Amino acid sequence: MPEPTRRAPSGAAALRADKTAAIAEAVLDELAEHGYGRLSMEAVAKRAGVGKSALYRRWPSKQHMIIAVTSELSVELAEAPDTGSLHGDVLAMLGAVADWLTHPRFSRIFPDLIAEANRDPDLAEALARSIGEPRRSRVTDVLDRAVRRGELPPDTDRELALDLLGALVYWHVSIRGVRPDADYLERTAGTVLRALGARPAV
Repeated sequence: MPEPTRRAPSGAAALRADKTAAIAEAVLDELAEHGYGRLSMEAVAKRAGVGKSALYRRWPSKQHMIIAVTSELSVELAEAPDTGSLHGDVLAMLGAVADWLTHPRFSRIFPDLIAEANRDPDLAEALARSIGEPRRSRVTDVLDRAVRRGELPPDTDRELALDLLGALVYWHVSIRGVRPDADYLERTAGTVLRALGARPAV
């Protein structure tokens, strides 16, 4: 007797993009309003207008869901421009960092995630892997192009340069609570270029 034909599992093919987008928006809203610790799958599902099972079809846990949603936004906001000059690239990247840190929702989410990560090594590792590393990889590409153009020495310390590019704007926004204006970003770009020993392209 022939074996009955079995339907192929629908799996990811059944995941509707509009529902995924609605869930992502709900995650960001819940994080901004209640924080990582108080966010629940039930609240996200209710806000998104879906059943809780819709969340678990996409992510196995609350942490996986939050990391996926916040990393997509964060990496999307990481600009890796090619303006033709290191000065232009650095200025654009500093502006992108400022936009990320002052994003209407993410500016409320980010400090809470950092605080939670300080208490939870697994979350810290997940954030570094999903947000920190992809963002830094994009900026590394910009630095490598500057080396090829002769604007940076070949032995430029990439890790230190990456820290420097983010640190000044982070301190200005997250610690001092000041939104950087165009003049601040321009002065910061000049400081970064001098610190890296930048020179005109050859």
